[in-house]
Amino acid sequence: MGMTMSPRPARVIDLETMRQKYQAKRRLVRLSPELDGLEMVYSLASDPDSLYGMPILAWGLREDGDVVGLVPWMETLTPCHQLDDAEHGCFVGYRDPETEELLEFPPPHKACELEHAAAYFDYEETSDITLIQQIPDNQGTHALCIDDDSRPWQLKQVFGWRLYSDGNVEALLADESLIESTPILPGDACLYPGKSRHRMVYFFQRSIANRIREQDPGTLEALALMVVPSAAQEASD
Repeated sequence: MGMTMSPRPARVIDLETMRQKYQAKRRLVRLSPELDGLEMVYSLASDPDSLYGMPILAWGLREDGDVVGLVPWMETLTPCHQLDDAEHGCFVGYRDPETEELLEFPPPHKACELEHAAAYFDYEETSDITLIQQIPDNQGTHALCIDDDSRPWQLKQVFGWRLYSDGNVEALLADESLIESTPILPGDACLYPGKSRHRMVYFFQRSIANRIREQDPGTLEALALMVVPSAAQEASD
């Protein structure tokens, strides 16, 4: 028995166009700093019987309506649920340290806050990439900056984060030669987006940054294993 042919003409599906539309819906459109101490909980394959906590820096609203927790992780401000690396960390959930409750999804009050803020600050879309929002970093995040030349690593404090209209988020670092007043605040002329000047930027919590400054042998060894191979690989590409 033969197969009945569809009267509709075949359509060629442009996978790249579909991929771009999907990514556009996943882009961040609004940020909200986490000010109540909520944490991301993750696990490590090297210690399967333990869970680890890391403070959430901010919450982000995506264009498709999803709300995600965000933490400075490796080279970017990363949605918590995207952490899926047995060696470095696998996302388990969110935790309220006050109640010790483990949450599977972001808290509803953050979703409500972000949705209302996004509706209020309804920016007109343009073809040019524009600055949408700036938030301060209130956790003492630091960035290890690596340049193209033979200059040594620079360890810099992150003073804030910028959200752009394409959904990208950049860390704000300070040019020490341009500092005119302290404390440094988002919007000061001495601040610049980290990746605009440095080839590679790795983020660390304040406690790890202090160990790097103190040249703790174990921390420096782990840092070299993590950073140097990546830098060498990028330089050879």
